[in-house]
Amino acid sequence: MADKYDVIIIGGGPGGYVAAIRAAQLDMKVLLIDDRQGEDGKPAPGGTCLNVGCVPSKALLDSSKHLHHIQHDYKAHGINVEKVSMDIGQMLKRKQGVVKQLNSGLMQLFKANKIEFINGRGKLLADRKVEVSPNDRDKVTHTGEHVILAAGSVPIEIPGVKFDGEHIIDNVGALELEKAPERLGVIGAGVIGLELGSVWKRLGSEVVLLEAMDTFLAAVDPDIAKASAREFKKQKLDIRLGSKVSGAKVKDGKVEVTYEDAKGEHSETFDRLLVSVGRKAASDGLLAEDSGVKLTDRGQVEVDEQSRTSADNVWGIGDLVRGPMLAHKASEEGVAVVETIAGQAGHLNMDTIPWVIYTDPEIAWVGPTESELKEKGVDYRVGTFPFAATGRGLAMGEAAGMVKMMADAETDRILAVHIVGPQASELIGECVVAMEFAGSSEDLARIVHAHPTLSEAIHEAALAVDKRAIHKAN
Repeated sequence: MADKYDVIIIGGGPGGYVAAIRAAQLDMKVLLIDDRQGEDGKPAPGGTCLNVGCVPSKALLDSSKHLHHIQHDYKAHGINVEKVSMDIGQMLKRKQGVVKQLNSGLMQLFKANKIEFINGRGKLLADRKVEVSPNDRDKVTHTGEHVILAAGSVPIEIPGVKFDGEHIIDNVGALELEKAPERLGVIGAGVIGLELGSVWKRLGSEVVLLEAMDTFLAAVDPDIAKASAREFKKQKLDIRLGSKVSGAKVKDGKVEVTYEDAKGEHSETFDRLLVSVGRKAASDGLLAEDSGVKLTDRGQVEVDEQSRTSADNVWGIGDLVRGPMLAHKASEEGVAVVETIAGQAGHLNMDTIPWVIYTDPEIAWVGPTESELKEKGVDYRVGTFPFAATGRGLAMGEAAGMVKMMADAETDRILAVHIVGPQASELIGECVVAMEFAGSSEDLARIVHAHPTLSEAIHEAALAVDKRAIHKAN
């Protein structure tokens, strides 16, 4: 006999599993459905982020960065290392160990919170009934007082370039390469392309990134994008802007790629081709025709500002709906939805969601770019400060990059902060907190920051908004 639940959640990624735990904390009866399995056939909750996205890519980025530092940076510290090599098999084993540990940790959290978990596929029917196809038994239908759709996203394929899983690969394939390709082609110089391209460049590949747009990192503030491009050029990442790929075919174990730029049509041959042009909502097969849930023309689940869908008591969160495809956005959406269901003031401020690109140097930002502020006619002031002027950055040997802060010209409220530099992913948190509480650049300028630290760059950028930075000529 099918059970009835307070909340049924389809999708066990950062949005779904966090929503499940928060619902359980609020004494709801919860069913969480997720179909992902590991190589061992065991459940692997955590979604794309934990299994084949954020977490494993950062493991490889850190491993390859250690190798890069040994090969290129340690000598300056007086450390001489000879005959260094990378055991890629061990690197992949470590990466998978991190993933499995986190998978196991989630299963323990489900058990501790009395969350019922089914490893299988869920499909929403009419009247909040969910058809579940478990991986180990027959289908069953459950009913929820509320249903949260959190199925995530899948990679986008482009015409003329079909994934084959061996030579033409997506991000999953790029995480599993057993050796560094002599030549790696990457379609798309966005977050995934830059991060995974950086990994395999450090491990010995010649990496060529073909980016269709004429602007590098168009979503990033122009000054930060320009500073980033300089560093990537030094690392010998070959980034070709305005390069529109028209086709790719495998021949004699190689991938022949044709693309067009302002100079005409060209062809390149690679050992492997990574396609990283973005992701789309994983809505295929998720909804029955009579589910009552509307999709947008892009295949996303249509929701309002509180994540309600067009069907009563059915909610949508994460990559499946509007907004940035970020794990932390999905998690906080899940919490906000569950708290709203519980009658609390569930809330998520889309204007203070941080973005991060985990290259070296890292890129992080919160709020609009300077170009966007100009387009909106906002009157603002700007303060910048380079990491090269910080004692900590120089001592670490990681002084590339800068902090850029923009504040309202009249109220001094911080509008945006953009960072390229060491540990930008961690530094942006202070700025998010300041903006969430309507802080001003003066607030950050008056806060004592420890010396010597990288966070002093934020302090000095805040001072620079008022043209009174101490360690920089204003």
